[in-house]
Amino acid sequence: MNGGGYLPPKWGLGFTQRVPTLFSQSDIIKEAQSFNEHQFPLDFIGVEPGWHSMSYPCTFEWDSTRFKHPKEFIDTLAGMGIRTNLWLNPYVAPMSGLYPKVKPLSGSHTVWNGIVPDITLPETRQFFKEHFMKNHLDIGVGGYKVDEVDGYDNWLWPDVATFPSGTSAEQMRQVYGLIFQNMTAGWFKEKNQRTYGLVRGSNAGSSNLPYVIYNDYYSHRDFITALVNSSFIGVLWTPEVRASKTAEEWVRRMQSVCFSPMAMLNAWADGTKPWTFPEVADAVKDVATLRMQLLPYIYSTFAQYHFEGKPPFRAMNLVEGFAFRSTDAAGKLDATDNPYAMAIREDIKDQYMMGDNILVAPVFEGEKSRKLYLPAGKWYDFYTGKFVGENQQITIETPLERIPLFVKDGGIIPMVPVALHASEPGVTVPVEIRHYGNAVSEFTLYDDDGLSFNYEKGAYNQVKLSASKDKKGKWIGKVSTPDKTKPFSYNKFTWKFMPVE
Repeated sequence: MNGGGYLPPKWGLGFTQRVPTLFSQSDIIKEAQSFNEHQFPLDFIGVEPGWHSMSYPCTFEWDSTRFKHPKEFIDTLAGMGIRTNLWLNPYVAPMSGLYPKVKPLSGSHTVWNGIVPDITLPETRQFFKEHFMKNHLDIGVGGYKVDEVDGYDNWLWPDVATFPSGTSAEQMRQVYGLIFQNMTAGWFKEKNQRTYGLVRGSNAGSSNLPYVIYNDYYSHRDFITALVNSSFIGVLWTPEVRASKTAEEWVRRMQSVCFSPMAMLNAWADGTKPWTFPEVADAVKDVATLRMQLLPYIYSTFAQYHFEGKPPFRAMNLVEGFAFRSTDAAGKLDATDNPYAMAIREDIKDQYMMGDNILVAPVFEGEKSRKLYLPAGKWYDFYTGKFVGENQQITIETPLERIPLFVKDGGIIPMVPVALHASEPGVTVPVEIRHYGNAVSEFTLYDDDGLSFNYEKGAYNQVKLSASKDKKGKWIGKVSTPDKTKPFSYNKFTWKFMPVE
């Protein structure tokens, strides 16, 4: 109903580091170099508020002391295979060149002492476009992090605020983030350039826009609940890592973000790095590189999001074969003290599916084991290929170095060699195709140029990966022939039937 889900650029599904607020262009380039020195994946860098000549409210213009040559800065990172993503909130500072143009088109109240442009008006959106194109998109900025578009009248504008369009204050609060997403997404599409970013507040209906919802709340367990619940309206929500009190918490948080819509370390205040806790640095690197290996699977899952509307990360309730189990509440039904005695449910909000085939069971600090529910059908351990159960609750051990992953019977998982960046057009890599269990099955491997919207004109490949047994009972794998006139990043296929005997 909302146009399908958004298909991000390939680089958007790699790893991202958001740097400290007041970093200069030289600081950020050194940060990127440190990732390369540690051989840690990095596809885009988030530049926090200090890039503006003023933020809270914003000018949307580069600070000349920290960023003397913005285009040179962006080009340098691009040469390292890294894109840039700029933080902003949409409230305009008086010293911005945009201010005099949009002041007559703004609301009656301010946010962070900045005017609130009425972006429901076409002329306002045009002024924003001209300003952002000149200062950002035309010099190669890859995307945005849109902050401060959530909340109520304590944080944004009060109910008595008025806007030139006549839109009520309450209505404007509800749609502001959505309109800003749509506006910026349109600019990138005009350049035939896909983007991927973050937004603080959104709504149902935003699934076809290039933004992942986030917030400043920092409960690891509730992060996973939010990721699960967002799938019911088909939108993307991501946890993030900022800081941790222990190495165990650090690696557990990093494992979760690497199995989310955006693998993000947000070091805006703490300056943390993936290797901040040396004792778990290898485990953190392992899960980040595993995500990179799984990009063909993840990208195909996002293609399913676009073409079929199925969220790439989804609640167990949305899985075929999920058996909902209820439990009775203790005590007698009472209208006041125990009104829900007959309606207590065992919700599953700490595990989820990534695509059709992989079940993710995050682990939280202090857990040496955990329970999880396996839907109908046989399920297998991702790492070993061993059978673990079917249509039942199981308890598993949770070694620190791995996030528990399980694959359904017949699950096909395409994987590529470890890389520090997502693949670029014209580069081809070999693929290892894993098949789990005993079910005959198929998987659609999707590919396009990973950058443009040419796929909307048919410039993509959908290759069938199929596993079956021959007359002697031996597993054989087949790969359909890709269209050589269309983009395809893979050049050699090797099948691995799990477990390997």
